Order: sequence, then structure tokens, then C-alpha cells
Amino acid sequence: MQLLEPSTPRERCDRVAGAFAAALGRDPDRVAMAPGRVNLIGEHTDYNAGLCLPVALPHATYAALGRRDDDRVTVRSAQVADAWEGGPDELGPGRVAGWPAYVVGVLWALAEDGLVPALSGLDVVVDSTVPVGAGLSSSAALECAVAVGVLELLGVPLDAEVRERVVRACVRAETEVAGAPTGGLDQTISVFAEEQAALLLDFDDHSRRTVPLPLAEHDLALLVIDSTVRHALVDGGYAARRADCEQAAALLGLSSLRHADLAAVGSLTDDRLRRRARHVVTEIARVESTVAAVGSGDWEGVGRLFSESHASLRDDYEVSCAELDEAVRLAEEAGALGARMTGGGFGGSAVALVPAGRFEVVAETVVRGVTAAGHATPRLLRADPSGPARRC
Repeated sequence: MQLLEPSTPRERCDRVAGAFAAALGRDPDRVAMAPGRVNLIGEHTDYNAGLCLPVALPHATYAALGRRDDDRVTVRSAQVADAWEGGPDELGPGRVAGWPAYVVGVLWALAEDGLVPALSGLDVVVDSTVPVGAGLSSSAALECAVAVGVLELLGVPLDAEVRERVVRACVRAETEVAGAPTGGLDQTISVFAEEQAALLLDFDDHSRRTVPLPLAEHDLALLVIDSTVRHALVDGGYAARRADCEQAAALLGLSSLRHADLAAVGSLTDDRLRRRARHVVTEIARVESTVAAVGSGDWEGVGRLFSESHASLRDDYEVSCAELDEAVRLAEEAGALGARMTGGGFGGSAVALVPAGRFEVVAETVVRGVTAAGHATPRLLRADPSGPARRC
């Protein structure tokens, strides 16, 4: 069994600084990092004003930044061969496509917010250990690493109020510039994560609460299974689910499905909309039950809620796939307390709650079984809850 290792932050910070120097002939002025995330439960609830329970990964994106003497912006990545370059009039919506949009969109959104003045020239080099397209928020990690790096470069203190504005700016970058209709979960956990804890995020009143997650004390671990089936939030499936939810809420006369109950959902005559809404209502309830189970130490109950969540995402929301279904089944048969797909779906990853003593057995069983079923060999990560975006 081989895990996808995150490396230490110091190693990766030094690596991206070295890549910057190699490409540009000088040292960067600042280096920052931001974590990916795995959502424990609460899927497709953020844009329905619901509840989510994510943790930050030790796997992160690193951004090295340096000022330029002109007004040009350049963007390079250790994972992509082609660089991007443009002027200040090329940073906003409709001006850039592909992965550089997540970087330059942040520069545009920070200026729009007033957090930074109109930026002069900037060189950016990024490196990452967050798998792209795995449902682990590689895009938000990229956005938040760049945002924190820019603010550190300009001497803006990263207090709580500024971090809130960073979240909003990164959401604008993703939705308005990159064109992915995300709900804010990913950016919030990347900016506000705490070690050895999850965050309970309420997208109705926009509150958040730390939920201690003493996994090691209970000989438990989180196994993330990257199916390697790649998805992109701009492909349409995510937007279609969001539109279904908005239509269902409108038919019920509600501002969002957060305020629906199962009796109201049952009155929907359209089968597809009824199933979409049922997932959202029951998933929000599962988040509340999970937080209660964690608080009482009922880890078997947490596992059951994971499994129920996966079934709902597979059957009612229809965002799973054969590879994820097989990985979840195999993990549970090998001893996981529960498992579920995580992220936007249509590929990506699953997360399993595993007794620490069976971690390797579960991991190896999943790899062998998924491969034997004719699917691509999955990649594995250990998700030790980690800290927030910060300067290296």
C-alpha cells in the first residue's frame, strides 16, 4: 500500500520557493500555503443554506509570489507546463480560462473587495499535493494560498474579519471568474481550519463552530480514497443539481431547502425534484446527528451516518459513480465503520472512518478490489485534520 504523502510544509515551501527562483532568477517575496479539505458529511448542502462538517487535509497548495517592476502578471505551476501572462485588464470575469483563472480571479476579487489596491505586476508560482479533480478542493486551496500570499506581501494582517473577506473574495474568484458555481464550504474550511478538529458550518446564518475530532485518542483514522475518476465543477452536473434544488425550494414557497421538512418534500410531484430535496433535508439532519455522535463518542453511529449519506447521494442525488460505490462497499466489508463519497461527485473521492489497527487492511482491500473490478487503481490519502491557510 502506498499513500499519497503531503510532505512537510517546510519541504514544500522550500520547493516552491526554489521553483520560483529557477523560473524567474530571483527569490520570492512571500510564500503561503492553504490546505485542501475532505468533507466528512453534509454534501450539496452549502448552497442550500444547510450544514456541512469538513476538515482540512495535511495536503496543501503552496504559492510563491514576487513583485514585478511592470504591471504584468505571470502564473506558473509545478504541475502544468504552460505559463500564463497578462495585464491588469485581463484579470476579471470572461478574460481567462483554465486553471490560471483561479489565480488571477483572486487578484481581481481582492481588488474588487477593496482588501488590496489595484495590483501592480506580480509573479506567482504554485505547487500542490492536493489531487486535482478528486473532490478534495484543490481549487479553493489554490485560491486561498494566493490570497493569503498577496495579503502577506502587502502587509495586511490576517485577522478574523480579513479572513472572512478572503473567503468571500475566493468564492467570487471561483464563481465569477473560473465559472464554477460553488457554495463557499471549501474556502471557509481552508481559511478557518483547526488542527484535530472539524468545523460545523451553517450556511443559513453563516456561523461556524469547532467540533473537536479526537480520532487518535479513539484509535481511529480517516482514509481518503481518490477514485482517479476526474470531474470538473464547470461540466454542468453540479449546476444542474443546484438548479433542481432552487426549483424545488421555489415550488415549496421557500427561500432555500434549509427550511423544508420531509412532509413538504413529499408533496413535490416531480420525482427528480422530490429526490433531490429529500437528499438535502435528510443530509442536513445527518450532519446534526454526526456532531452529536462525535460529542458522545458514538463512533459506530458516525459510521452508520456516513453510510446513509452515501446511499442518499447515490440514489436520490445521483452524483456517485461505480468506482466510488465499489470503494465504499469494499471499505465497509474490510472493517471501516462507515464510508461515503465526498465532494461534488461524478467521480472524485470517498472517505472512510477506519479503526487505526485496520487502516492498512482496509486500504489494501479497497485497492485490490477496485482494481479487480476493472476500474483504475485508486490513490489513498490519510486525512489527519490540519490547520488553516497561512504564511510559510
